[in-house]
Amino acid sequence: MGGNYTQPRFILLGITDTPWMQAPLFGLFLLIYIVTLAGNIGLMLLVWAAPSLHTPMYFFLAHFSLADVCYSTVTSPKMLTDLLFGDKTISWAGCVAQFHLFALFVTAECHLLAAMAYDRHVAICHPLRYAQAVSPRACWHMVAWSYLVASLSALLYTGCTFGGSFCGRRHVDHFFCDASPVLRLACSDTRGCELAIFALATSNGLGTGGAILLSYARILHAVLGMRSVPSRARAFRTCAAHLASVSVFYGTLFFMYLQPASRHGSRDKVASVFYTVVSPMLNPFIYSLRNKEVKVADGAATASLGSLPTLTDKNFFPESHLNLLSA
Repeated sequence: MGGNYTQPRFILLGITDTPWMQAPLFGLFLLIYIVTLAGNIGLMLLVWAAPSLHTPMYFFLAHFSLADVCYSTVTSPKMLTDLLFGDKTISWAGCVAQFHLFALFVTAECHLLAAMAYDRHVAICHPLRYAQAVSPRACWHMVAWSYLVASLSALLYTGCTFGGSFCGRRHVDHFFCDASPVLRLACSDTRGCELAIFALATSNGLGTGGAILLSYARILHAVLGMRSVPSRARAFRTCAAHLASVSVFYGTLFFMYLQPASRHGSRDKVASVFYTVVSPMLNPFIYSLRNKEVKVADGAATASLGSLPTLTDKNFFPESHLNLLSA
C-alpha cells in the first residue's frame, strides 16, 4: 500500500509501561470484555427469540449490539494479550486489518444511532405514519446503508492512514492501531492525509450527530406540546436510553477525531478506552435496565427460541408506538 514496500512490524506501546499495573489492568479489561460479549450477544439472542421484541427499535438495537461486539473484539483481545505476555508487536497486515475493521464498525455504529433516532422521531412525532415510514423494508434499507457507507469510509480512512511511507520509527503510542499515532510514524508528508481523515470524520460524525440532534429537537417540541403528563413521561422514557448511549459514544468520539493532530496526546488513550472498551459494555445495561419490554421478553424468551424474527408479523408495529400521542 502506498510507498511502503518493507512492511515493518509495529510495536504497540499500550496503555501503560508500568510493570506492576499490567496484571490488574489485564484482570479489569478481561472482565469488561467478557461482560461486553455476554451482554451484547445476550441482547441479540433475546431480540431474536422474543416475538414481543420484533420491532424496529429492537431490530436496530440488535445491529447496534453486533457492531459493539465486533469493534470491541477488534481491539480488546490484542490489548489483553499485550498486557498478559508483554509481546506488543503487531505485523503490518495486522495493523492495517485492525484499523480497517475498527473504522468500519465505529462508522456503522454512528449511522445506526442516527437510524434509531429517526425511529423515535417518527414514533413520537408522526405515529399514524409509523407503519409506512419505518416499514420492514425501510429498516433493512437503513441498516444496509449504514454498513455500505461504513465500508466505503473505512477504505478511505485506511488508505489515508497507511498510504504513505514508513521508513524508521515503529513504536505506535497507543493500545491499538489508530489513525493519529500511526500517522506520526510516517516519514512522508501526512498533512493531506490528516485533512482527508478529518473531513471524513466530520462528515460521518457531524452528519449523523446533526441528524440525531434534529430528530430530538422535533421530539422535544412534540413532547412539550402533549397535554398529558403520563404521555410526556412515556415519551421521555422511550428516548432516555438512546440519548445516554449517544452521549457516551459521541462525546469521546468527537474528543478523539474532531481536533487538530497537534493536540493529540496521552489523553487520547483514556478517551479511547471509553468508546472502545467501556461504551460497548454499558450499552446492553443502558437499553435493558429498567426496560419493561426487555424484562417481560426475557421471562418468555425460552418459549420461542425456535422462531426467527421475520420483521413482518403484527408485533413489528407495536400499539404503544402508534398511540403514544393519543392521551
